Amino acid sequence: DHVILYRDEDFAARIKEITGGKGVRVVYDGVGKDTFPASLDCIAPLGMFVSFGSASGPVENFNLAVLGQKGSLFATRPSLFAHAGTRTTLDSMAENLFGVVASGAVKIPVHARAKLADAVQVHKDLAGRQTTGATIMTP
Repeated sequence: DHVILYRDEDFAARIKEITGGKGVRVVYDGVGKDTFPASLDCIAPLGMFVSFGSASGPVENFNLAVLGQKGSLFATRPSLFAHAGTRTTLDSMAENLFGVVASGAVKIPVHARAKLADAVQVHKDLAGRQTTGATIMTP
């Protein structure tokens, strides 16, 4: 395993080094604008780019031809609503998820707790990318 902090080093070059120049099969990118171009540089030919967030802002003016130039890459931006299009499907997915969490197989760490009275600051911290993991507000 390798830890790469995208703000501290050229993560695309580091990934190429780790993989012997091959790149990775999939990149899951929750940052967005700041990491998008380099994220594509990390992917092996015929690999997949999965955007699941835009913490630094949305990716703008994306030219699809870049996917071909970088090795016939695939890109997707999954949406819960596409996967859980009906109430029945959503209920089933929720039941499965909560069952796995309740069994202890998946643990959701709580990194911060705050009072509801501090909601404004909590939202500022979330928007400013000052939090990690789950933050719980209580009355």
